[in-house]
Amino acid sequence: MPKVAIVAALEREVSGLIRNWNRVEQKHEGRRFTFFERDEMVLVCGGIGVGAARRAAEAVIALYRPTLVQSVGFAGALDASLRVGDLFTPSVVIDARDGSRIDIAGGEGVLVTFMAVAGAEQKIKLAHAYGAQAVDMEASAVLAAARTHGIAFGATKAISDEFDFEMPGMDRFIDAEGRFRTLSFVAFAALRPWLWSRVATLSSNSSQAAKPLAAQLEHFLLEATRRYESV
Repeated sequence: MPKVAIVAALEREVSGLIRNWNRVEQKHEGRRFTFFERDEMVLVCGGIGVGAARRAAEAVIALYRPTLVQSVGFAGALDASLRVGDLFTPSVVIDARDGSRIDIAGGEGVLVTFMAVAGAEQKIKLAHAYGAQAVDMEASAVLAAARTHGIAFGATKAISDEFDFEMPGMDRFIDAEGRFRTLSFVAFAALRPWLWSRVATLSSNSSQAAKPLAAQLEHFLLEATRRYESV
């Protein structure tokens, strides 16, 4: 059984990593999940937001019994020095719903999990309120699942939008299961020319962020495999 479980939101965040992994469909508590397996590792893309992330984390823990759960994916910069493609491994994760702070092993800096896509104005508020350097929408939920089951936790995020980047309105295109309704968003943006440059930049940024994230995770997985093989 895999020892390391990775929880991401969307496949596009980790597509460069899982291209040749074994794809397995399984059900947990009435929902169907797609798991990607390789050696001692398993990865699941649970969807956007804390609800989707918690469900995916609980599913991978129940079905695979890992010894480490890793939250990976994209994050927004709350620090002006962070650039697209920079990797961020926090030592503290904050849940913006209740302000709870959890220290985690390794890393440096603070990641805050927020309940909506954060635009430029919201990023300023989050940076001031929590002293955080980056924001995502899933890590605190994955961490909560890991703690409930007494499993070690880590997080690796790639910056996909910088501090002053104004995100196009995307929350309305995320459904209750955490899926992003891409076609609906494309149709929406196509009728609003003033959004075209931002959407194009966001797409380019996402591709740029995915590459170092995949490389970092590949290195992490190889190191983890060596450790487990030596035990």
